[in-house]
Amino acid sequence: MYSINENYQKLPGSYLFSTIAKKVAAFTEANPDKQVIRLGIGDVTQPLAPAIIEALHKAVDEMGQADTFRGYAPDLGYEFLRKVIAEQDYKARGCEISPDEIFISDGAKSDSGNIQEIFGADNRIAVCDPVYPVYVDTNVMAGRAGTYNEGSGMFSDVVYMPCTAENAFVPALPREADIIYLCYPNNPTGTTITKEELQKWVDYACEHHSVIIYDAAYEAYISRPEVPHSIYECEGADSCAIEIRSFSKNAGFTGLRLGFTVIPKKLKVNDVTLHSLWARRHGTKFNGAPYIVQRAGEAVYSPEGKAQLRDQVGYYMNNAKIILEGLKSAGYEVYGGVDAPYIWLKTPAGMTSWDFFDRLLEKANVVGTPGSGFGPSGEGYFRLTAFGSRENTEAAVERIKQM
Repeated sequence: MYSINENYQKLPGSYLFSTIAKKVAAFTEANPDKQVIRLGIGDVTQPLAPAIIEALHKAVDEMGQADTFRGYAPDLGYEFLRKVIAEQDYKARGCEISPDEIFISDGAKSDSGNIQEIFGADNRIAVCDPVYPVYVDTNVMAGRAGTYNEGSGMFSDVVYMPCTAENAFVPALPREADIIYLCYPNNPTGTTITKEELQKWVDYACEHHSVIIYDAAYEAYISRPEVPHSIYECEGADSCAIEIRSFSKNAGFTGLRLGFTVIPKKLKVNDVTLHSLWARRHGTKFNGAPYIVQRAGEAVYSPEGKAQLRDQVGYYMNNAKIILEGLKSAGYEVYGGVDAPYIWLKTPAGMTSWDFFDRLLEKANVVGTPGSGFGPSGEGYFRLTAFGSRENTEAAVERIKQM
């Protein structure tokens, strides 16, 4: 008789956003006359930029001709895309990352979940709390998290690093950790870390022989010069850090699916490079992002693409400003929304995160994300995204003000 992976049974309930979707569906069915505004899931709403559409059309035409047709993509991804990433995302910022240290994938979520496969089951992971659920859940599935305590909302073998208003959402260095997950600009809090602060983490990882998994999916939203766009801007990071990035939030590829992971060849355990392990895993389990999507990714770095996407990022960040200023004027305690498209607010009058979710849905017909779904330190907080339309964003803020 076959058996199942018992680690899946340790996961508490369903995935956060699945639970939200069920609640919203039930409310909509019971209130068909209510127009619900969704500012919960970080999904983009603006159409793809013209330069990207043009690249997609051209690539589709190529796929219709025998002499330009493409089949399986190279394991690491097409060189035309890896080369432009290395030049514009890294070398332009003084980071010595080469094209063959970049692995093209179908998105940051996949990579941030799969990267744990190249590490031993006995590694101790540390996560910011609150945290993007995928980091913890995939380690639970792999048997690395221990047992779940329903009272505390924590797993016994996970190191939780609280990020709250009291520490300005910058966690303290852990006493012991083998694998450290960091996400900046942060999801869900919308807060950031300075280069000086990030250097402390790099120094810690080098000293303790730890590895940092650095999720930089929202780097395009950074506006302040003291906030680094890449962990490789810090000295020594190429020997202790893996960086994961996405095209979803900077270029609207949530429906196209494209991302990449950087693993420098200096990053090794004894004589084994993590680059070689990920290359083996990547080649075995992944057949590459589609050619037409990688050509679209290349267009992101064209002069036209960059100009168009600056406008698109600006659109979302203007939404963030509307939410941030609107909620402040209504008396809410709010964070984020400056270098990230997320606003993190303190729930009023001691309400729990899910109580505020229900109140917001019922009274304002607005959907957000309960902070407790991101970890124990998220209790008492709530996330709103700036990825809606301008009209819906303004309407949602006015509804919240009137609650």
